[in-house]
Amino acid sequence: MVAPQRRTPEATPLRISVDRSDPAAPAIRVGGDLAFTTAAPLRAEVDRLLAENPRTLVLDFRGLLFIDSTGLSVIVHAWQDGQQGGTSLQLRETPRFLATILDMTGVTALLSRPQPDRPTTGSSARV
Repeated sequence: MVAPQRRTPEATPLRISVDRSDPAAPAIRVGGDLAFTTAAPLRAEVDRLLAENPRTLVLDFRGLLFIDSTGLSVIVHAWQDGQQGGTSLQLRETPRFLATILDMTGVTALLSRPQPDRPTTGSSARV
């Protein structure tokens, strides 16, 4: 009898693509394994899009197969930096295993915190 092969983390390369059909809410589609050795390109794409100050940044995880703590930190980073710039973070197509991890780690509660008012531009800010 042949023992089944176990799937190892990071066995599937990370795939990311950006959907800009809604400029106010660009969506990054994530597939494969989001882990220590694969997270850098996603983090760079998040930073690039947040620099454009969209109203919302969407992370679409429909193709995600695996996530580790580094991958989870990319989500928290996106939320934290988004909060500072007035961009809300929205997760879409979250697989059940990711939803469980987000709940267990408290990230779900973090993501549901109210968004502060978007920073105003120009010299006539309201008080």
